[in-house]
Amino acid sequence: MGFSDVLKELQERGYIHQQTPGLEEHFKKGMVTAYVGYDCTAPSLHAGSLVSIMMLRLLQKHGHRPIVLMGGGTSMVGDPSGKDASRTLMTAELIEGNLRSIQRIFEKFLTFGETGNGALMVNNAAWLRALNYLDFLRDYGRHFSVNRMLTFDSVSARLDKEQGLSFLEFNYMVLQAYDFVELARRHGCTLQMGGSDQWGNIVNGIELGRRTDERELFALTCPLLATASGAKMGKTADGAVWLNAEARTPYDYWQYWRNTEDADVGRFLRLFTELPMEQIARLDAVKGAELNEAKKILATEATALCHGREAANAAADTAKKTFEQGAAAEGLPVVTVPKAELEAGVAIFALLARAGLCESNSEGRKLVRNNGAKLNDAAVSDEKRLVTLADLNAEGAIKLSAGKKRHVLVKSS
Repeated sequence: MGFSDVLKELQERGYIHQQTPGLEEHFKKGMVTAYVGYDCTAPSLHAGSLVSIMMLRLLQKHGHRPIVLMGGGTSMVGDPSGKDASRTLMTAELIEGNLRSIQRIFEKFLTFGETGNGALMVNNAAWLRALNYLDFLRDYGRHFSVNRMLTFDSVSARLDKEQGLSFLEFNYMVLQAYDFVELARRHGCTLQMGGSDQWGNIVNGIELGRRTDERELFALTCPLLATASGAKMGKTADGAVWLNAEARTPYDYWQYWRNTEDADVGRFLRLFTELPMEQIARLDAVKGAELNEAKKILATEATALCHGREAANAAADTAKKTFEQGAAAEGLPVVTVPKAELEAGVAIFALLARAGLCESNSEGRKLVRNNGAKLNDAAVSDEKRLVTLADLNAEGAIKLSAGKKRHVLVKSS
């Protein structure tokens, strides 16, 4: 495995959407330093960020150096790409807290170090917050054509909306371009990667590097993923599929991948696991019951990368006990209810909502009426049915289920 093999594997696994000319020759020359930027708009990234994270991981596997650029500075502006409306402005304190939380994710995927191809984590606040506005406009703003910027998808899409695009957000692409130049100067970074919606922003950085420093820089984008049914990658009816364990448990994370649509199994095995391509080809060809086994392999391998092999195996074991053996296995999400309440009895529709299996009491009633609720694996048809201490099983818990794949244990305190 050498420096020049990286594009071949990126292509085989489906990571490449666009690239600038000359990138293949650039990789053949030796170690390439490449970066992806991540803004700090939440305490965790979600599964939609996994494609670019896996790209950084694959680059490092081939001997290249990845940089994770944390947007401590750009998060104060907000990336308009893919957004229908302006982001809510965030305080510096909130951004810093989110940044510290997000950093822990990358320790699972990359090997950090100051030498060789050890990954670097850099915060663009280091240079953006110190900028003098007039100097920046004079030295860098003059290199940007507003006419050209208005043609970029991230801008034109918003201009077509009633919300429009604020001058603050319009500056985001200028700051991102400047980030690329700063990383080139500070760390010899010559490649920026990101989602396909970032193409215009990345090309801006390439142009800025050429104009200001006569540097040759490169771009590589990945496709914006959707599931086979058209759902946005990393989103579910329950919300975002967060990567931090405290935001989404390893068991729930495993379940997200286990519930992959049939048509997506092969593609997701290529993108989100490191299984050999030959094995993935075999798994992609299976049908029927064997396809469910392929989904379990996908779930376990994807969870192992994000949460560790031990947590992945524990999640797979919990699922096996729960779904195949019908037992209320340890490891399921737990909700605690005061003993006094269970002595008096809690209506099942209210308990379903309390356990997070539906959003409200009315949704709980509807779930029962539609035969979607189970109590200790038995269907419940009476929405007013009271759940009491008498429903505790031998393990001292009550198993609530919404459909076939969502389960919570209720315990008394």
